[in-house]
Amino acid sequence: MLTVALFAPLLGALVLAATSRWSAGQARWIAAGASGVSLLALVVAWLAFDPTGALFQHVDEVQWVPSLGMAYRVGVDGIALAVATMSAVLFVAAILYPFDTRGEARQYYAWLLFMHGVSLGVFLSLDLLMFYVCFDLTLVGMYFLIGRWGHGEPQLAAFKFFLYTFAGSLALLLGIIGLYLSLDSPTFDMRTIIEQQPLAGSGAYASLVFLAMMLGLAIKTPLVPVHTWLPQAHVDAPGPASAILAGVLLKMGTYGMIRLPLAMLGETFARFALPVALLALVAILYGALVALGQSNLKRRIAYTSINHMGYTVLGIAVAASLVGGHDEARRLALTGATVEMVAHGLITGSLFLISGSLWQRTGDYAMARYGGLARRAPQLTALTVLAAFASLGMPGLAGFVAEFQVFTGTFAVYPWLAVLGVLGILVTAALFLDLLWRLFFGRLPEHLENFPDLDRAEIGVLGVLALGIVAIGVAPHFLLDVVEASASLLTGGR
Repeated sequence: MLTVALFAPLLGALVLAATSRWSAGQARWIAAGASGVSLLALVVAWLAFDPTGALFQHVDEVQWVPSLGMAYRVGVDGIALAVATMSAVLFVAAILYPFDTRGEARQYYAWLLFMHGVSLGVFLSLDLLMFYVCFDLTLVGMYFLIGRWGHGEPQLAAFKFFLYTFAGSLALLLGIIGLYLSLDSPTFDMRTIIEQQPLAGSGAYASLVFLAMMLGLAIKTPLVPVHTWLPQAHVDAPGPASAILAGVLLKMGTYGMIRLPLAMLGETFARFALPVALLALVAILYGALVALGQSNLKRRIAYTSINHMGYTVLGIAVAASLVGGHDEARRLALTGATVEMVAHGLITGSLFLISGSLWQRTGDYAMARYGGLARRAPQLTALTVLAAFASLGMPGLAGFVAEFQVFTGTFAVYPWLAVLGVLGILVTAALFLDLLWRLFFGRLPEHLENFPDLDRAEIGVLGVLALGIVAIGVAPHFLLDVVEASASLLTGGR
């Protein structure tokens, strides 16, 4: 099932790229079909996943270069399965969401399918080299999506995005090489490396490998101060690409922290857990405060991503700590970090799709140009309010489940960090309430007198994402049961 999930979008991309005979409608439905097959395969894998079984399940392996330990290896634990399935849902949503492809529908959907395949390659890979290759290839797809279908200064935004994140990929590669060279027998098999913990007790060398990996992953996440590529990329990217950038690509940074340094360099990560947690706190507070000061809708949402990914990194850092007597708290924090990745993907993906709808109707992100839309567009208003309240952590919605677990785990290990981090939630509430007031309440400007509400396709896509947000908030057991078992194995094994 994992191989089907990974290759169905790539085959769809090849079909679209092979010939120009497809119309815009045909290209869209080919892309939706290929992406839907991938999602269906992951759903089947989810239903067959045994939370009480082995850490990695649904494993497929084909040898490539045995002498160097290279192979096609895919498999999932509960954390990978949750993030991969969320990513597949978001790709289907991005493909089905109405968008002006400027007469290049075939190319647009081919790049989205390419992004879908290589993104799943990151989450499903059990081979370090395959992980890195897919990690790097996502930059190519997003570069073209921003550069060809963006607005404002798309080429500049795409160029900055690629160079900045490619530098992070190179740092990650150095860390992977350093880890590979420390092995007694060469292999890129993640399962073997996790079991062996080759750099345990290695001191300075292990620290350098850890720092190289964390730098590359921090840029991808992004953490302050290596976040400056993100706002411009979001503002100038098309709405569906922004949803993928925030909902999927940023998760590669935090997922990579769990899969590589946390699982493979546990002893070293424990030494750096508090500094990483402090960086996460800076991201939480900085992202929220800077977002509050933004008058551009998309830039405001972009900075909230920095804030929310800070919650995720805080949970990972708490899970990595070896503060005595807090194994349950560490497990809870890691579970919360994973749920935050899933929740943020659905919530912020929805917000960026909504911002794309506003752009296509008005060509403007300046919130001062809006107001009073609640009367003109009640369906847009309702779905935006739901996503905004989920993002600020309202109980009964997905964001609350994630943040409650992260802060409960953090309070047991680093109580003062939890107290300061809660201030970020307060500022986030203020910035989203201000956003809703500026867009939907007050006087309706004259140029918005004929503003159309969401169409059926937009309502359908956003409605499904909203259903996921509510389902996780009200009945999260289907997600927690899968994630908690893997989180327990990762935090209880050291």
